[in-house]
Amino acid sequence: MPDIPPDLDWIRAAPEDATGPGPWIEIAFTESEDPEAPVYIRETSDPDNVVTTNRRKWDAFVLGVQAGEFDHFVEGVELDTTPGK
Repeated sequence: MPDIPPDLDWIRAAPEDATGPGPWIEIAFTESEDPEAPVYIRETSDPDNVVTTNRRKWDAFVLGVQAGEFDHFVEGVELDTTPGK
């Protein structure tokens, strides 16, 4: 596993009004704009388990999510509309 820089700025992927520890997904980017620069992904409940990809693959994934390419993965999943979640 590649070394994880200790000074990463982790961005939590959670609704603005979310409270509590999650679990949430967190993303961290390096300063580099290089398409092969690493992107780090972890879950708040297991912060030592970090998955690494690169900006090119991350950008393709985000565009796919925006285009609805992964909607079939959540078919039949109930959205929890409890306030604060």
